[in-house]
Amino acid sequence: MEKLNRLIVNGGVLSPGELKHICEVAEELGMNAISFGSRQDIIFPKDIDENKLSSYDTLKIITPLKDRIQNVVSSYVASDIFHNTSWLTSSRYLYVLEQFKYEPKLRINITDPKQRLVPLFTGNINFIASEYEDYWYLYVRLPKWRKNKMYPALVYSWDLHKVANVIEKILIEEPETIETVFELVNDAITTNNRTVDKPLEVPFHPFPYYEGMNRRGDKYWLGLYWRNNLYDTEFLKEMCDLCYENKIGKISITPWKSFIVKGIPVASKLDWEKLLGRFGINVRHSMLELNWHLPVNDDDAMSLKKYLVANFDQNDISTYGLSFGITNYISNPYHFTAIVIEKNRKPEAIGDFVIRDSYNLLHAKNFDPNTQEYIMYVQDVDKIELPGLLMELSKLYFEQLGTEKDTTTQKKEKKEVIEDEIYQCSECLTVYNKEYGDVTQHIAPNTPFEDLPDSYECSVCQAPKESFEKKVLVK
Repeated sequence: MEKLNRLIVNGGVLSPGELKHICEVAEELGMNAISFGSRQDIIFPKDIDENKLSSYDTLKIITPLKDRIQNVVSSYVASDIFHNTSWLTSSRYLYVLEQFKYEPKLRINITDPKQRLVPLFTGNINFIASEYEDYWYLYVRLPKWRKNKMYPALVYSWDLHKVANVIEKILIEEPETIETVFELVNDAITTNNRTVDKPLEVPFHPFPYYEGMNRRGDKYWLGLYWRNNLYDTEFLKEMCDLCYENKIGKISITPWKSFIVKGIPVASKLDWEKLLGRFGINVRHSMLELNWHLPVNDDDAMSLKKYLVANFDQNDISTYGLSFGITNYISNPYHFTAIVIEKNRKPEAIGDFVIRDSYNLLHAKNFDPNTQEYIMYVQDVDKIELPGLLMELSKLYFEQLGTEKDTTTQKKEKKEVIEDEIYQCSECLTVYNKEYGDVTQHIAPNTPFEDLPDSYECSVCQAPKESFEKKVLVK
């Protein structure tokens, strides 16, 4: 990646015309294929003279080791085809993404917690849809922070870009706590926040099958994956022309080095099958192939994947719902697969001794990457041991499937039912929960409703304190 040029694709969404233009530029630069990155950007898989790029100023091309601009990741690609939050439509994503007109230096994720295709917490700034229309949880992990911290307010859709931009600007002050970040953001801009009244809940769903021609209502969607991550520009250009004929306005990139076309008319299904057949494209890879995340242009990682997949295939092992990542000691720590195969640094050789590569195996808690917790399964094992160990992990996953609740939750369930009091606005149903307080009005957590000032108003509709009614919350 340090030698390759990246092309920013905001939210992983682009029009057929834009993709066709990118393919034409790639061909002019001497390439016959493009690749996709894990942050839904496009990668030119070939070293290019920087002087040649200057004439393509309409494209946001990021040169290696020079520009630190990041692509905004979104789960637009999963909308309308996988589990989704009801208010978070494709058009809503596009409106939100359109606001990000500056060039972010921090990683920004804009995601739906009900889908599993796009990771939620791999950014520095992670906006995650809440159940309240147009309001988002925000989890922040600044470059020097070890963990994500929840922002103490829900952020309004049309404020996402403003909040993200301010967070980048306040980095110079090196904030150490999320409370400091909140204060600095509020000092800098006016936002339409909403109080947090419950923690984020991320439902567990197995990793989806995202390839092939799939019917959804009266349309089809097509997922395309090539194992070498080199997508032929001639094919892509013809595909873009077919999108134009079918009035398909958007193509979306996944973080798994693949892309999805939605909205294919039923009457055009045969035309698409002819196009795929003419270029000899296979759209029925095994799940063993699709659920891997590898570094771009890493021949060693690709070789290891092939070795492991071949072993799985020979032993008829199912990995449905699981995802695997291959990384090494110099890669960033933002894992987003259920199982991680981590290559260790080789010690310095002594004499003529041949030192073989060794690996660690980690798995996410409950095999759910959204827990953000990884457990070391084994350390310093040889390559030949990996297939058997991964098969053990696969069996362990299926044994616990459907029982994803952690031990803390199970212990709570065994205790007596706990009742807690909350207060709900009778006008708009906004909840005041003393556990969270109301940072939008500088009410600290653990402040009882009775202790709120008489001037307290609903943070959403400004109804007076008298409009709140006591409710019983069962925990």
